[in-house]
Amino acid sequence: MAEWNVDVPAYGSDGNLNFVWDDGFQILVDRSNSEITIRANAAGLVSLARHCLTLAQEAVPPGSHIHLTDSVELEAGSGDLIIDKLRDWCP
Repeated sequence: MAEWNVDVPAYGSDGNLNFVWDDGFQILVDRSNSEITIRANAAGLVSLARHCLTLAQEAVPPGSHIHLTDSVELEAGSGDLIIDKLRDWCP
């Protein structure tokens, strides 16, 4: 099993999230029917993993999110993608 070490930026004392992108990242989101496919190169996958770990920090409040924008962070034609931290709940 491969082991990865990914540095995750700490949640800022100013209440701001800090997101770090790996050089050369590419991410494409495809939507068809009821399926969403996220396709990315290695740098894009590591960047997305880091963003999810950033949001997962205990100090980050529910409702915090990252908004990835078509033709900015995402490849053209992807549309936008929002990754949002939910509040934990028990069924």
